[in-house]
Amino acid sequence: MALIVQKYGGTSVGDIDRMREVADHVARTRRHGNDVVVVVSAMGKETDELIRLAGEVSHTPPGREMDMLITAGERKAMALLTMALADVGLAAVSLTGSQAGFMTDATHQNAKILEVRADRIREALSAGTVPVVGGAQGMATETRDVTFLGRGGSDTTAVAIAAVLKADVCEIYTDVTGMFTADPRLVPGARRMARMSFDEMLEMTATGCPKPAMRAVEFARNHGVALHVRSAFTWESGTWVKDEEEGAMEQAIISAVTHDTSEAKVTVTRVPDRPGIAARLFRALADRDVNVDMIVQNTSVQGTTDISFTVPRRELRAGLEVANSLAPEIGAGEVSADEDVARVSLIGAGMKTNPGVAATMFETLAANGVNIEMISTSAIGISCVVRAGEVERAVQALHDVFELGETTVEAGR
Repeated sequence: MALIVQKYGGTSVGDIDRMREVADHVARTRRHGNDVVVVVSAMGKETDELIRLAGEVSHTPPGREMDMLITAGERKAMALLTMALADVGLAAVSLTGSQAGFMTDATHQNAKILEVRADRIREALSAGTVPVVGGAQGMATETRDVTFLGRGGSDTTAVAIAAVLKADVCEIYTDVTGMFTADPRLVPGARRMARMSFDEMLEMTATGCPKPAMRAVEFARNHGVALHVRSAFTWESGTWVKDEEEGAMEQAIISAVTHDTSEAKVTVTRVPDRPGIAARLFRALADRDVNVDMIVQNTSVQGTTDISFTVPRRELRAGLEVANSLAPEIGAGEVSADEDVARVSLIGAGMKTNPGVAATMFETLAANGVNIEMISTSAIGISCVVRAGEVERAVQALHDVFELGETTVEAGR
């Protein structure tokens, strides 16, 4: 008998018919002799609707009340799914994040998990009952307020439960059949990967792949939780994400091409080139919770340099406020923003031992008329900032040149 944690995203439980489909699948999993814990997100676009309503009644809604409002979507979904499970003859009990034992810090709208006291989940399993847990929520240890874990928090909820219960697998059900070598909407010939390593999955989520949440993948890697990304619409086997196995065959040089159109570029000109100046800039950005991604500093000319960095577009306003207020203090020049940018990235654990990947990437982009504005590298990834209008052409060209679409790719193998 295996213990399986199943997380269902918003589209998977988007309406009553989907709820019934999910209930049937949970019942089948139980009939196969497995214990199941279910984690659900809010139905469809309900979280977006709740945020819209908050914006209509208040220009500055308090964080505590926003968390109370947003988490109502998951509570609604978990109660409805529990009713659907009862309708197919399966004993189930719904649990809010606090009832499931999720203790967090008091950071509203992006709380961090401090501890999972999973006693009620264990009691339900021992009684032969399916616990249905509302995702992305908990309770602050100090204030006892309801907290929201942030976007993608339901994935993190499921992985955390799997880690605490030492589950055999955490299944992430979504609207796609697994992880692909590129976004199939851009590259029709993109192939589903049967398996991949945590490092590759983390790099993909960090460079534009929206599912599963990067925070959840990092949690799974740190706690050794095997992930299985699957479709709740076809139920076919998806993509396994596990630690790399010893003795495995050599890894593919390139596993996937990802892209991200959600970032903007900020440039601060004529920054004094002396110790501590860059530190002041990026400390001020961090203090405003602006998440800086790629950073490029030009060669110093006559004692000054230009610094460019990318931030999520939703944080651009805060980033500009910080840079504009600090520029006069540090003796810098103008601050400018560019929202017409995108990032294209190559991901592959095999590139660590295969020279020439960067050269091939740059040559391919050049041959297709794509200009590179910024470059960032890691052990298993190379990212380039390009014009937003050129990202589709860039992704398709790189996918072709590295021959990712010819056969199903098993990343990390």
